[in-house]
Amino acid sequence: MKNKNSLTALVIIVILLLAGGGIWYYLHQDKTFRLYGNVDIRTVDISFRVGGRLASLAVDEGDTLKRGETIGKLDSAPYQNALHQAEANVAAAQAKYDLMTAGYRDEEIAQAQAAMRQAQAAWQYADSFYQRQQGLWASRTISANDLDNARSGRDQAKANLKAAQDKLSQYHTGNRPQEIAQAKASLLQAEAQLSQATLDLADTTLIAPSDGTLLTRAVEPGTMLSAGNTVLTLSLTRPVWVRAYVDEINLNQAQPGREVLVYIDGRPDKPYHGKIGFVSPTAEFTPKTVETTDLRTDLVYRLRIVVTDPDDTLRQGMPVTIDFAAQPQTTAPQAGEQHHG
Repeated sequence: MKNKNSLTALVIIVILLLAGGGIWYYLHQDKTFRLYGNVDIRTVDISFRVGGRLASLAVDEGDTLKRGETIGKLDSAPYQNALHQAEANVAAAQAKYDLMTAGYRDEEIAQAQAAMRQAQAAWQYADSFYQRQQGLWASRTISANDLDNARSGRDQAKANLKAAQDKLSQYHTGNRPQEIAQAKASLLQAEAQLSQATLDLADTTLIAPSDGTLLTRAVEPGTMLSAGNTVLTLSLTRPVWVRAYVDEINLNQAQPGREVLVYIDGRPDKPYHGKIGFVSPTAEFTPKTVETTDLRTDLVYRLRIVVTDPDDTLRQGMPVTIDFAAQPQTTAPQAGEQHHG
């Protein structure tokens, strides 16, 4: 009987030890939360800002590009001609503006003075002739038509004198402010056209906007392109993002700034490191690419994780596994304890 009781006690002790071990394991195991997603590398469609005939492309699909590298050119002859025309227009507008602001030359003023003296002499002669014709008309020596002709000649001579005086006054005072302002505006317009022509010529050279790998070469030399036509598609080297989705129950796990581990099938023992950079504020239906059974019919929130140590192994669309390491839990204060600020 005594042996039976001892055996029962031993069984109870073993059960308690197993239960305690299970509880300890549960409490101390690495509670890792896991999501599945895909690499979401950004791409850029590269195009010329002006149109023309494609002269050359210096890169091909798969090439590695560096920011600022020359990767293509258009036939620049039409834009060089436009630049020369714009330069000539600026020179002409500048000359006209300088002429307006400088006023009239001394030679032009002297010519205007001589023309005025000539007009004044002509008026004096016409006025004297008219006076004599009036005396002859009084004695009826001439006809009324002769007197009218003399009056018309005097009036014409007076009008010519007034025009010559106004011309000389204009030469002395210079051009009107409105004419100078108009010449200035024409010069500014010509300079703006020159700047645009210079920019258009520069835009016939295609420059890599960022570091990356060339994915697509869409056209070949000789093709006539319109402004904005896609010529090349570039996969950006940085940043590398991972797109994933989390359900509402585990949304508190996905806090912006939290660090995570990113695994790919090719290197399961060497994870990449990432940081949550964006959490969608609105829910959406689970996309078809999510492969976990529990999430297939739930509303989920989109995450964007920035990989902090990417390499060339990560490819666009590659499936990845994201592990959220367990965060330390804050111990609740015991009864009677006070929090001191």
